[in-house]
This record gives sequence, structure tokens and C-alpha cells, in this order.
Amino acid sequence: MVLTPEQVRHIAKLARILLREDEVEKFSTQLTHIFQYMSVLDEVDTKDVLPTSQVTGLQNVTRPDEVKSWVSREELLGCTELPVEQNQIRVKPVFGE
Repeated sequence: MVLTPEQVRHIAKLARILLREDEVEKFSTQLTHIFQYMSVLDEVDTKDVLPTSQVTGLQNVTRPDEVKSWVSREELLGCTELPVEQNQIRVKPVFGE
């Protein structure tokens, strides 16, 4: 399989990469060699191999949700050194004013 310059431009567009014309020629050759190398995988017999989603054997471990008591809003606002306005803590702007 030899990639054409149009195919390389299409791949670059999908990857949102801007390529110069000299790069299109260069990557056409390189990608062609990569795809030819990967074609070796076509020779592997996978007929009796089950699909695998992960190989570590790890499972997602979760815990049940538990409702815990928490301090009231007034207690929380009373513990801060930051200014409180309209029952909310005022912080410095993140993006500027």
C-alpha cells in the first residue's frame, strides 16, 4: 500500500496538523513504510483468540455511598478568614475583571 499525497493531506486534516508540501512528500514515504511494517500483523492467526478489553485482571472497586453529617453553611462560613457576601465566600477573580 502506497499512500498518495491526497491521503496524507486527509490524515493530516483529521489530526488537525498543517503540513507543508515538502512534509507531505516526506510523510507519504514514512507512513507507507509504517503501514507496510504493520501488515505483518495480518499474518498472525487470531481465529481462536477472544477479544480483550484489558489484560491486567483488575476490576473497578467501589464503595457504597453513605450519607454523612456535615457542618451547616453558617458554621462553614464562620470559619473562613475570607470575606463573606450574600451567604457566599468571596474569592479573587480567576480570569480578571
